[in-house]
Amino acid sequence: MSTKPRPVYTNLNVFKDLTSYRLPIAGIVSILHRISGLLMFLLLPFVVWLFDVSVTSEISFESFRSAFEAGIGFVPAVIVKLAVLALIWAYLHHLIAGLRHLWMDATHSVSKEQGRNSAVITIVISVALTLALGAKLFGLY
Repeated sequence: MSTKPRPVYTNLNVFKDLTSYRLPIAGIVSILHRISGLLMFLLLPFVVWLFDVSVTSEISFESFRSAFEAGIGFVPAVIVKLAVLALIWAYLHHLIAGLRHLWMDATHSVSKEQGRNSAVITIVISVALTLALGAKLFGLY
């Protein structure tokens, strides 16, 4: 009885193989999903502060608006806007990638082609929505 040789799997060597390893787009979306979740968690105190300042009173709302026009203390307004833009991207990407995972779990769509297509769609939608909201944030429309 002739048996086919079994494939041999080896771990990646971080110092040698990681620079030449080409991660598939679905893997990139998965890593970005984790990064966006971490970014939202780390910037949660900033989000709570923004929400608190925006709804406390009319005077505090003016300080909220001035954060986007003049900055916060020594932090210029452009840095505040970039932090908010990072939050916008993190929220949108995390939401869309999460919906992608729910869809794959619900429909059992786990083929390589469907995973690649849904990953591309996830990146395109999240980047397009981030650009649209970022344009509004920076006053382009």
